[in-house]
Amino acid sequence: MDLITTTADLAAACSRLAQHPVITVDTEFLRETTYYPLLCVVQMASAEEAVVIDTLAEGIDLKPFFELMANESVLKVFHAARQDIEIIWHQANIIPHPVFDTQVAAMVLGYGDSIAYDQLVEKVTGHRPDKTHRFTDWSRRPLTKEQMHYAVSDVTHLRDVFAALDADLKKRRRSDWVSVEMEILTSPRTYDFHPERAWERLKTRVRKPKDLAVLMEVAAWREQEAQSRDVPRGRVLRDEAVSDIATHAPNTVEKLAHLRSVPKGFEKSKWGTDIIAAVQRGLARDLTKLPKLEKPRNNSNGQAIVELLKVLLRMTAERHAVASKVIATVDDLEAIAADDEADVAALRGWRRELFGDAALKLKRGELALAIEKGRVVGVQRA
Repeated sequence: MDLITTTADLAAACSRLAQHPVITVDTEFLRETTYYPLLCVVQMASAEEAVVIDTLAEGIDLKPFFELMANESVLKVFHAARQDIEIIWHQANIIPHPVFDTQVAAMVLGYGDSIAYDQLVEKVTGHRPDKTHRFTDWSRRPLTKEQMHYAVSDVTHLRDVFAALDADLKKRRRSDWVSVEMEILTSPRTYDFHPERAWERLKTRVRKPKDLAVLMEVAAWREQEAQSRDVPRGRVLRDEAVSDIATHAPNTVEKLAHLRSVPKGFEKSKWGTDIIAAVQRGLARDLTKLPKLEKPRNNSNGQAIVELLKVLLRMTAERHAVASKVIATVDDLEAIAADDEADVAALRGWRRELFGDAALKLKRGELALAIEKGRVVGVQRA
């Protein structure tokens, strides 16, 4: 099979693929040393053909590919699509639509939490994909025949996986469940990398408004720095250091140097001065205009309730053959334990019908858990 290296050949291939209602798509990229992923290869397949595009070929214009991704008449099938979509969003400012993510569909159908592509292919089709080139350097040229074969097999196996999962979803009347998840996956907000919202991606939890103000400014500075230098965020400053700076709020380079999470000598660099300026901006913010902080949960029985909800979640996931992760997260359970009206996905839509209502009944004592014939079951209480 020939590798597509010219705009004319790409346009012709995309024109052919656009005639099909469904195509499968995958990308190969590198991002270990950069902030923005480097797109190296795109592979696509219809029911009739498979193509591989050298996105690094000299002079190639990827516009036909991006137009195909935006074509509303063609369903684009990915596996674990978020990073693929992120790349397209960054390069062309568009989000592929409509989209079907086989990893999400697999979770809805009970294949486990975030199942890997090769495992899903083997479970659905019986084929064992060659994983030899999974971590190859896709930026090196020329591409080998083995790399080409690997790239093609990714999207040809994906055709069979999609067909099987789509049929099962329709049979079990869960297609709408996946559609709800695709709305989130294709929302521009999902790929919003504005520095002022960078703090939201940090796992650290601050409890004081002052700490939050500093966290927002330092995280924004790090995001801007990573973008401008095109390096991973961790190359600028690790998450642990950002958290420490937020809680200690060092307002001099000497105080910054005392934080163990900050690299030795960092405070003497230009970036040390930048961080102190960010801290000072945070301390100067109007605390009344900050996002509301989550209040500590003082319910003495809160953890016990969470543990019961975990049992209910596992029971529900096993009974309905749905991955527990796609129904509710631990954060969801903690929120439900603290508040019957918590704003979490588990209390909305199909998740509420499947699990959320039962979770609230368990909290209110209207539902009990018991063991019957070696299995956990729910028992309604008067």
